[in-house]
Amino acid sequence: MEVTDELRETVRTELPEIAEIGDPVLRDKVVEVWATALAPTSFASIADIPASGNPGTPALKKGSQADHMRGVTRLAMVICDTLTGMFPDLKVDRDILVAGALCHDVGKPWEFDPKNQERWRASPGTVGWPSVRHPPMGVHLCLTVGLPEGVAHIAGGHSGEGELIRRSLEATIVHHADTTFWHVLAAGGLMEAGKPE
Repeated sequence: MEVTDELRETVRTELPEIAEIGDPVLRDKVVEVWATALAPTSFASIADIPASGNPGTPALKKGSQADHMRGVTRLAMVICDTLTGMFPDLKVDRDILVAGALCHDVGKPWEFDPKNQERWRASPGTVGWPSVRHPPMGVHLCLTVGLPEGVAHIAGGHSGEGELIRRSLEATIVHHADTTFWHVLAAGGLMEAGKPE
């Protein structure tokens, strides 16, 4: 349950795109939120989390949840850099965008943890199944470690929960990068059978 320097280093190694964040304090908080998310779970790394959008949905045939974080982040940066290059009036906070893309699924260690899944499956009437999905858990984790509200908003609004709010510009980019990742890989035959989330 302890957040260790070894766990922090694992996060830095798995998510080299953290270096794209200009603000060193923000970079460190991205590392901290992932280490905090992983520490109390069955997972020793982001790559240990099943590589799917939600528990029980089609997974990548090859690749990891860390690859998903990296892919979404890279797609988000390309969208940002391309469109701000073409339209200088488009004011994207690139640090918030990159941090948010890297943290959009930071609640997955909680939702995917086999111990939690087993507990919820045994008694869904007690606290639900899951008790809390990864987007709201991500908001909690982001705010707990002191990440900016804009990053927490991306974690909370990137998925279906985002249909109930008005997404920020950065959250809109991450949302589309996230869905593009899953749908393009599914179309390319790189996911197990079924519809991606």
